[in-house]
Amino acid sequence: MQLTCHFLPQNDGRCGWYETLPPPPASTPLQGEVKADWVVLGAGLAGLAAARRLAELQPNAAIALVDARRVGFGAAGRNSGFMVDLPHNLNSHSYTGDQSADRKLIQLNRGAIDYMREIVQRHAIECDWREQGKLHGAVEAHGLRALETFAKGLSALGEPYRELDAREMQAVTGTDFYRAGLHAPGAVLVQPAALVRGLGTSLPENVRLYEDSPVREINVGKPHTLVTDTGRLKAPRLVLANNAYAAQFGQLGLKGRLLPVYTYGSLTRPLNEQERADLGGEESWGLIPADPMGTTVRRMGGGRICIRNSFTYNPSVRANGGTLESVRAAHRRSFDRRFPMLRGVELEYTWGGALCLTRNGGTPFGEIAPGVYSAVCQNGLGLTRGTISGKLIAEYALGVESELLDIMLEQPKPAANPPEPFLGLGVRSTLAWKEWQAGKEL
Repeated sequence: MQLTCHFLPQNDGRCGWYETLPPPPASTPLQGEVKADWVVLGAGLAGLAAARRLAELQPNAAIALVDARRVGFGAAGRNSGFMVDLPHNLNSHSYTGDQSADRKLIQLNRGAIDYMREIVQRHAIECDWREQGKLHGAVEAHGLRALETFAKGLSALGEPYRELDAREMQAVTGTDFYRAGLHAPGAVLVQPAALVRGLGTSLPENVRLYEDSPVREINVGKPHTLVTDTGRLKAPRLVLANNAYAAQFGQLGLKGRLLPVYTYGSLTRPLNEQERADLGGEESWGLIPADPMGTTVRRMGGGRICIRNSFTYNPSVRANGGTLESVRAAHRRSFDRRFPMLRGVELEYTWGGALCLTRNGGTPFGEIAPGVYSAVCQNGLGLTRGTISGKLIAEYALGVESELLDIMLEQPKPAANPPEPFLGLGVRSTLAWKEWQAGKEL
């Protein structure tokens, strides 16, 4: 079976998380013919976790990890940096759903945080790791209702939270924009590109990382062969951890079931001393909108503010310059509404990054062809779900049983999508309608 990789990671804007890091050392592209026991395609959260866990469980095995770009450059380093422990269903107005399913998702998310915390601490990865929880903020009446529903859902789950009125929200954020809020203590905030790069530089010795090595073709067989411009990599077992880019692999049953949806972020320049005084509030916090289509905001301890909103359906898994310009203007409007005291603060970076979603929240986890394992599609929870998917796919492939693996295997498989052009029309109109409904939450 031959898979052709038509879609590869592009330079979708200038990601502030990555651009503000020191330049990385020279990469090691794949050269010539290389053989390994395992090959992991994609060095994002899932790929890094899968390669690490395989190496931990099989210290004598040769594991190859391949990425088209540099570690931290792709989608794993382009999110808002929330490791969310609670349910986070983007199709729900209040993020929560069925209690039993929510409890299992909480177990998965916290398993990911526990695993990542141990790695970060053991290797002293500098990624601004902050166990300070997350805020939810509401502006409009429907946002307040969603916040109330979320609070009821958390109460039913027995999860702790603290409700905040407008005054308390301003004391934290410095802005009087939000009418009410909620603080949930379990989330971890990170600088995502720094985290991912740190994971890449601390891999076990039996993992070989090949960066700047876009895979053009995959021949699935005995062994599997990955072909790049300058080399060929052969291994009997393949882990797919390339997330939205796996949507093109129809021969493996993935095409027509995954939805590559882009979301976008902007990062300001650092605030100066006077601007910090004008803003007030706490120096570091992260806020998720009560309406999932609203604006996510982070204030970093280093003095920058991140704005994230806008969703587009991008089946080619790339963002064009015109979209980035319009998104940048939308981010400017969202920023000015929240921070009128900071109108002179420019947005220094704007970028896009791919989410991989399914219509029913399902995931193609498991062995999808002989010797081919899937850890793709995180449904908007890349940091936690990617981490636990990668860890568990390694354990699944090697027969290591656990309660978390049982939960992952219980997750529904992705529902089939309608054919194009009906799919594109439906997704784009749904996104536009939901963004319009978000109102001031956006």
